[in-house]
Amino acid sequence: MKESILILPDIRSAQNVGAIFRTAEAAGISKIYLTGYTPCPIDKFNRARKDIAKASLGAEIYVPWEYKKSIIPLLSILKKKNYKIIAIEQDKNSTDYKKIKIGNKNAFIVGTEVSGLDKKVLKKCDVIAEIPMNGKKESLNVSVALGIGLFRILNI
Repeated sequence: MKESILILPDIRSAQNVGAIFRTAEAAGISKIYLTGYTPCPIDKFNRARKDIAKASLGAEIYVPWEYKKSIIPLLSILKKKNYKIIAIEQDKNSTDYKKIKIGNKNAFIVGTEVSGLDKKVLKKCDVIAEIPMNGKKESLNVSVALGIGLFRILNI
């Protein structure tokens, strides 16, 4: 059985994090790594964050998660464990998300709401999946993009 995890670096919105937990649970994601300033479902005083719980509808209880300060060391560890690192991002080196082939172990990454993924992170990825845009706006909300990308790439 194929395994898929998520990595959320520097997502500032607790509502987006909650929505991503909800999507992840529906897609069968086995774990979420939160890095940088991404808010966690539990605050520093070990209290549940109501803003994340409200958006996730309890999915943060069902999807295991872990906080890591920095994404680069995490990517190195996952590469050693044979994860295919898949960014969902717009980039000159991207591939249409409909053409992405997954591996047995997959780690999906989405970037910050405003600036996307850092170039240092993109260089560590095995593939960059891009969702084509037909409208005047150049991007989707991060939680929406992740949902579209996950469900298509994982063939759910």
